[in-house]
Formats: sequence, C-alpha cells, structure tokens
Amino acid sequence: MRKGVKAAVMGGVFTVVVGGAGYGAFNIVSALSGGGGTGASGGGSEVVRTGPPTAAEAKETTRKFFAAWEKGDGTAAASYTNNEETAAQLLNAYGEEARITKVHIAPSSPVGATVPFTVKATVSYDGKSEPLDYSSELRVVRGQVTHRALVDWEPSVVHPRLQRGDTLVTEESASPPIKAVDRDGTVLTKEDYPSLGPILDALREKYGEEAGGRASVELVIRHPADGTPDTPLLTLVKGRPGRLRTTLSAGVQAAAEKAVRKYAESSVVALKPSTGEVLAVANHRQDGFNAAFLGKVAPGSTMKIVTAAMLIDHGVTSASGPAPCTPDAMWEGQTFHNLKDMTPDEKATLSESFARSCNTAFVKFTDDVKSDWLAREAEDRFGLGRDNWQTGIQSFDGRVPATEGPDKAAVLIGQGQIEMNPLNMASVTATAMTGVFHQPVVVPLSLDDREPAHARGLASGTVQQLRAMMNRTAVGGTASGIMSRLSGSIGAKTGSAEVDGQSRSDSWFTGYRNDMAAAAMTQDGGHGIDASGPIVADVLQAGG
Repeated sequence: MRKGVKAAVMGGVFTVVVGGAGYGAFNIVSALSGGGGTGASGGGSEVVRTGPPTAAEAKETTRKFFAAWEKGDGTAAASYTNNEETAAQLLNAYGEEARITKVHIAPSSPVGATVPFTVKATVSYDGKSEPLDYSSELRVVRGQVTHRALVDWEPSVVHPRLQRGDTLVTEESASPPIKAVDRDGTVLTKEDYPSLGPILDALREKYGEEAGGRASVELVIRHPADGTPDTPLLTLVKGRPGRLRTTLSAGVQAAAEKAVRKYAESSVVALKPSTGEVLAVANHRQDGFNAAFLGKVAPGSTMKIVTAAMLIDHGVTSASGPAPCTPDAMWEGQTFHNLKDMTPDEKATLSESFARSCNTAFVKFTDDVKSDWLAREAEDRFGLGRDNWQTGIQSFDGRVPATEGPDKAAVLIGQGQIEMNPLNMASVTATAMTGVFHQPVVVPLSLDDREPAHARGLASGTVQQLRAMMNRTAVGGTASGIMSRLSGSIGAKTGSAEVDGQSRSDSWFTGYRNDMAAAAMTQDGGHGIDASGPIVADVLQAGG
C-alpha cells in the first residue's frame, strides 16, 4: 500500500435503462426525486420524459457534467450521473488524491447513446507537474425514478483503465524501483521475460528499499478491492532503481518462456537440486496467475515419487520388491484403473510399476499404510505442507493431509485432497535426487536474513532407489519418448490428474538432468507426455 493518501473506493453500480412510450415521449406523472441524480420536488403533477434521452437532452447533460468536472467540483458533476454517491467519491479523488487540475474536456460527435471525449489536464505533486492526455467515453440514459437524462456511471468514464473498486492516487511510491538481475548479472525485464512481470512487481514491493533505490512519484490506479499492485499511469519523478540479484538464470528463463508458450494454461519451474536456487519460473495463462508458485491442484502420478519413498522408508516394499500391476484395484467401493492398453503384470516390481505409472500397483498398498504416513513423509522428508517456505515471494508449499476413507487410496497416486504446483514438484524431484531438502529461493537468503524451512531429507538407500526408478522411467518407461534426447544423468516421472468439469486431465511432468530439476503442469493438457513433458525437456536441455 502506498503511503500518505486516503483511497476513494468505488462501489457497485446498478443501472436500469427504462423503456417508455416511445423515443422522447412525454407522460404525466407526479414529480419525484432520488433514484439517481437530483430530481425536482414539489407538489402537483408535471410533464416528464420517458424513453431514451433525446439528442438535445444528452448534449445538455454531458455539457453540465463536463463543466462541473473541469471546475473540480466532483459532487456537482456526480449529480448528473445515475450513481451520485459512488461517482462523487471518484470524481472528488480525481482532483484531491490524484492531484489532477487544469482539466479540459473535448467531446466528439455522439455515436448513438455514446459520447467519446478527450481529456487534457495537469498532474502536480510537490512542485513537479506533468501533462496528462487520454480519451474515454460515456453513455447517457434515462434516470429510473427522476426521468432525467443522466450519465450512465462507470469508473471508466473518468479513465478508460479504471474498473469498479479502483481509485486514482498521485504520490511517492511506497517501494523504489528495482533493476533485477540474474545470477550472472543479466538484467531481467518484463519486456524480455513476460512471465516475470508479477514476480518482479512482488520483488519490488518487498525488496525495493533493501536494493538501495529511490522512490518515484507516480499517478497510479489503486486496486484496493483485490489488493493487486498499483497500475502506473504517469511518472512525475523518475525513481532510481536499486540493483537486486536473483537466483534466476536468463538463459534458462528464456527457454522456459518459449516452452510454455507452446501450450495454453501451462506453468514450469526449474531449480538447482544442490542449492534450491530457482533458475526459472514461467507461466502461460490467460488469467495471468502465477500458478507455478501459487497453484493448488492435484499432481497426479508425479506424487508417486513421494509415495514410493514412503513405501521404502516404512519397509513396505523396495524398488526390487513386489508391486503387482493388476487391471484394476478396489478400495472402499471405488475402482481404480490404469491407462488404456497397459498390460497387467502380476509379478511386477515397484521399479517396473513406477516406470510404467501403474496406478493399481500403488492403490493395492492402501491396506499396508497408515492414514498419516504419506503426510508425514511429505512434511518430514520433503519439506511440504508446513506453510513455512521463505522463497522471497509469496508461494504455496503444498498440501498432503492425513486421509481416511476412499481418498486414502487416491492420495497414493496424487489425486484426492493433495494440492501441489510446479515449484513443489520440482523441489520433490530435487530432494529425491540429492536426499537433501533445500528450500527453494528466488533471492538469496542473505539479502534479508530470512530463515529457510528445514526437513530431514532422505536416507541414502532411499535416494539410490528413487534415482534408479526415475532413471528407468526416463530411459525405458513412460517418459522415455520425451527424455531420450537429453544426455547426462537424467530421471523423470510422468503424471496426469483428473479434474471435475474438464474434458481432459491436467498434464504433469517432472524430471532432472545433472544439477537441474524441473516440473511443469498444463491445465486440461492430457497425459504427462502430451504437454508438460516437452516443456520440462526443453528447459532441462537449456541447462546444459
């Protein structure tokens, strides 16, 4: 939140356009007031108009509205709208909190009921002024109760980028700008790396002062309704950016950006297993959400990495131990199946069923495990689900609840109540590969001396078995078609998660190559090899 300014918040808008006896028709009714705008009052009957406003009425209303707005009288201007109280808040903030003066409004020829116009004004703050120039439009409608011609109120009348709940403010920014650089000093910008936009905004908000920058003075749109960062409209005093070093790699980030653009609703994270340093985070989503760090969805069969570790750690089976792959498996009335065309193998080992991603092999262990074993394995060994990761920006640390009932079987194959995102699964892969949980970070811990999350990690014997199973998956299992082009030490796990209301499952894939682990999720993307697999392979290949 920026400092020193009282925000004017827009409320809801209720607009009704009343049909009448015809365009500009007259009716005899009792004089009324209220219902949008200031109405006439007094006794007796008078002639009032119904139906859409005439061109003359629209012209007169917009003239009076613009004249009051230009004079800086927001209350008077609001009286010519159909939402007087709400309009007055923003129109008064225009001259007060936003410090916009010398307003000149030039209307263009109406297009039906719509009146386009341009605004030229001046924004001033602490002796510094800059011109403001933009275009907008309004509509004139008939007041529901007063029957007057009124401006149909929307925040976009004041500025086209304003939405309901927004306001305008001119002030010194709460956070100085930053010049974020990667691990080798390459500058990272939103223009070059679009996925980093919300991440760079979050880093500025949190570390602007620590980075040594100087705050700017800006006219901004504030969004108090949803708490998102301010949207700058005009800079009066340019800030001096502070230099902020991140753990990211410009080369890997570029590859991640390119990879996710091939598949809609995709997200990917890459990190260094030896340190937990995040090398890349990219999203290609219509909603702009950072699902790579904040997503909360079932991870499908990629969760079998944690399940396999649990089975090994508790002595239920081992990589070379039995894990029969049957055509189906039942648990408390729920039937679980495998992918189509999977040949059953009653003599399969855990390694073989893992590499083929046989669901029934894992479901059949439900009787052998306690309800909290998977949750404890995820928390104690992999650092998941404690809500204590200190990555440097907001992140979700995964959720693996202790489960009874039908979901006790589902969670073993990454369905049910389990929630993960690519950051979580990249970390799982890194822990499985090294045996050590290194909490992921985007900026060095030393920047603000924050305390990272800790976990026990895995025994060396468990690590050896997990790596062998993931390598088998990459070179001869479900991931071989994707990973075969990569050299070096490799491993992978495919996954798909069924989601109610989607025609296809979510596509999941996680893998490692040398000292890099990556995980991706593509919403409604199908099997792991269909979308997320190619994304991960492209990112791992960029790591060299």
